[in-house]
Amino acid sequence: MNTETNTPLRAVALVCTLTPSPSPSSSQLLAEQTMAALADHGVTGKTIRIADHDVKPGVETDMGDGDAWPGIRDTILGCDILVLSTPIWLGHASSIAQRVLERLDAEISETDDEGRMLTYGKVAAVCVVGNEDGAHKVSADLFQGLNDVGFSLAPNAVTYWVGEAMQGTDYQDLDKTPEKTAATTATLAANTAHLARRLKAAPYPAS
Repeated sequence: MNTETNTPLRAVALVCTLTPSPSPSSSQLLAEQTMAALADHGVTGKTIRIADHDVKPGVETDMGDGDAWPGIRDTILGCDILVLSTPIWLGHASSIAQRVLERLDAEISETDDEGRMLTYGKVAAVCVVGNEDGAHKVSADLFQGLNDVGFSLAPNAVTYWVGEAMQGTDYQDLDKTPEKTAATTATLAANTAHLARRLKAAPYPAS
């Protein structure tokens, strides 16, 4: 384990597959691999598959009537790192990933006593899987949304795998993780944990 610092960090990965548990999911697999890579840097945490929870549409912190988002939001606010993992559908992030961003939009109006969003000082990273090109486009969209709602992003804050166009192989079907994807996941984890520790030690100034 990297012992650059003893500062403990917590992470949560929100898996935005359209498929609820217990069905297998490539987005879940890559998120779990990313969490394992973060663990090499002293980061603990868990994954949450959003499709397993009743996350209501809307842009408020609590949409009422059994909305599961408030509990998920509490987990996010209790962590230093947010990992957002999504498949590619029709060239875009999944509708569930978009819903997560829409719910995070409420954080723009949630601030501390010094005018900072409660997400300031938290670091985000992205995982993308699909059977067609588009990982850069999807990560760019997610990066912008996550930054808009207060998260910081380290260099190389995305890991991804895309299969050959118009073929049916999923990431979870591979015999082993491709070396380049594994290396990219390791870089994401190292840079994300590093930035999270730096921001924890030196918070952003008051707005």
